[in-house]
Amino acid sequence: MQVQLDNYIIDVEIEYKNNKNLYIRFKNDLKMHITCNRFFSERKILNVIEKNKKSLIKMYERQLKEVDNDNFYYYLGKKYTVIFDESIKHPSLDDNMIIVKNKKMLDKFYKLSCEKIFQDRLNKCELLFDKLPKYSLRIRKMTTRWGVNNRGSKTITLNYELIKKDIDLIDYVCIHELCHFLQANHSDKFWYEVGLRYPKYKEARKRLREI
Repeated sequence: MQVQLDNYIIDVEIEYKNNKNLYIRFKNDLKMHITCNRFFSERKILNVIEKNKKSLIKMYERQLKEVDNDNFYYYLGKKYTVIFDESIKHPSLDDNMIIVKNKKMLDKFYKLSCEKIFQDRLNKCELLFDKLPKYSLRIRKMTTRWGVNNRGSKTITLNYELIKKDIDLIDYVCIHELCHFLQANHSDKFWYEVGLRYPKYKEARKRLREI
C-alpha cells in the first residue's frame, strides 16, 4: 500500500495489534509504519492519514533529515559524504568527501574542529567590542540552543552541532553570546547591541532554523 502526501509517495506497512488506537510513525526505511487493531479498515486508515496530512508531512520531513544526517556530514555549511578507509592515519577533506579511518576518528576530527574554529571566531568577534570580561569557552551538544552565556561563571557554551553551519552563522552566535555580557536578557537594548555588530541578525536567526 502507498499513500501520497503532497509530492511524497510513501510506502505504508500496517501491523495489526490489540491496541485500541491507531499509531503512525516513520522509521529509517522512510516507510509509514501503522499499528492498529483489525477493526481499522483500509478506508478508515486512509481517512486518518488524510485528516493528519500536515503533521504527517512534518514527521516525514524530520525523518528525511535524520536519515540524511546519518549518511552525510555537514561541515562549515557544506555537505560531505563520509568515506571510511582503514588505511587512513589522519582525516582529510577531499572536494565533497571526508575521508577517515572510522567513526572514532570522525568524532575526534569533529571535536577538534569545534575547539579550534569556535575559539578563533570568538577571538575575531571580540574585536567588535570595546571591553569584555575574561571568560572561558565550553563546547557541548544542546538540543534547544546554539549558545549560552553564563554571566555568573563567565562562561560561553557553544553547541557542538554549530560546526555544521557556515562561518557567518557561527559568527552570529558568537556575537549574540558576547552581547549578553552587555545585556543579560533579550531586551530591545540587547538586540540593538547585536545589530550594531551583526546588522543582518534576523536573517541569521532564520537561517539557523532552516538547516
